[in-house]
Amino acid sequence: MALIRTVPPGAEPLTLADCKAHLRLAADDEDELLAGLIRAAREEVETQTGVAMIDQDWRLVLDAWPAGGIVPLTRHPVKQVLSVTLRGADGEATVMDPAGYRLDGLSRPARLWVETRPAPGAPLNGVEIDFRAGFGEAGPDVPDVLKRAMLLLVAHWYEFRAAWGTDDRPVSIPEGFRRLTDGWRRRRL
Repeated sequence: MALIRTVPPGAEPLTLADCKAHLRLAADDEDELLAGLIRAAREEVETQTGVAMIDQDWRLVLDAWPAGGIVPLTRHPVKQVLSVTLRGADGEATVMDPAGYRLDGLSRPARLWVETRPAPGAPLNGVEIDFRAGFGEAGPDVPDVLKRAMLLLVAHWYEFRAAWGTDDRPVSIPEGFRRLTDGWRRRRL
């Protein structure tokens, strides 16, 4: 099983202006650094919580169907299943009819129920499920607490950027980050 992002988000949840206001910066000479910190903070929040903050497309690749035909889609929130493709022994693709599967996007993780599960012809990576996940296309669609967690990371990494070598950054997570993201983390029993 592999989860691959096929289309990255088209924007960041925080703007450069948001971060500069939070850091009380007026100059433009560190905009490139801040843009990189914003991107890294989004990726960290998404990794820690399993959410897709801004709409992005993913592909879940499976060797075979799971027992019972229910496939968990581990990015949250899943908005839409774009396609389900089976690979044949020679790599040829067959796209399944959308009437043959149903998305439960309310659950976390979201679940895809496949009624009839034809066996893929390829012994490895024979099933590809393409889906779109995210809260929306722009920052205002993202829950505020996740953007606050990003601001906390950006500020921490900005403040301590000279404390370590270039290859060592970002090296730490500030106090309070976990508290802000705990409600969004996927629990395991």
